[in-house]
Amino acid sequence: MTIRDWEGIALIIGAGGIGRSFSEYLKTVSPKLDVIVCGRKLTNQSCIYLDLENDDSYISFEQQISELKKPLRLVLNTSGILHSDLVTPEKRLSHINRSNMIKNFSINAFAPILIAKSIEKFIRPELPFSYASLSARVGSISDNRLGGWYSYRSSKAAQNQFLKTLSIEWRRKFPLSIVSILHPGTCDTKLSKPFQSHVPKDKLFTTTQSCKYLIDIISEQSPSDSGMFLAWDKSIIPW
Repeated sequence: MTIRDWEGIALIIGAGGIGRSFSEYLKTVSPKLDVIVCGRKLTNQSCIYLDLENDDSYISFEQQISELKKPLRLVLNTSGILHSDLVTPEKRLSHINRSNMIKNFSINAFAPILIAKSIEKFIRPELPFSYASLSARVGSISDNRLGGWYSYRSSKAAQNQFLKTLSIEWRRKFPLSIVSILHPGTCDTKLSKPFQSHVPKDKLFTTTQSCKYLIDIISEQSPSDSGMFLAWDKSIIPW
């Protein structure tokens, strides 16, 4: 039985472009899952509010999950930060500052493992369960040939280590669980918009394309695949 046949709850963390696309796509391919978007930008009453940088918000998040009547089967974290009005990728050492590093690590590294901490109590050991989080190829240390983007690269590498460690613990606690660390490719979203000029047209994906690739990966995985760092094309990315 694949994820397409699962019954229960799917949580999509992140209400941005790729999060909304995952929500829409999952509803079509996994009709037995109740798909709920979680984030700060709520679009309807079925969404769950979650501020990834507020500890009290995680408590409220857990309370709302506890009130759901069906088992939790899938959690997909699509959150991430690369730039904002106050945050930009550092091209060289002189661009580094503490606030930029803290912001990157808060969203890209700390949030994925804090989400895992919040959902752990709702995982049923007797049911298949998948926790997938979006990382980035630039988080690979051995694949780093261009340098730059200090905080983003490092925060994604930290996320990878957090989730690899998580996969080992959950393999003991929840033998049917799968932790997936996924690179979605370059999607045409606000996150990548300022950096798309050097991306080949055939490698700039719509959010729907990327969602299809990643849901196919999640659907085909087994517990023995837990903890792998995979690209959208199913290739293994070196740590």
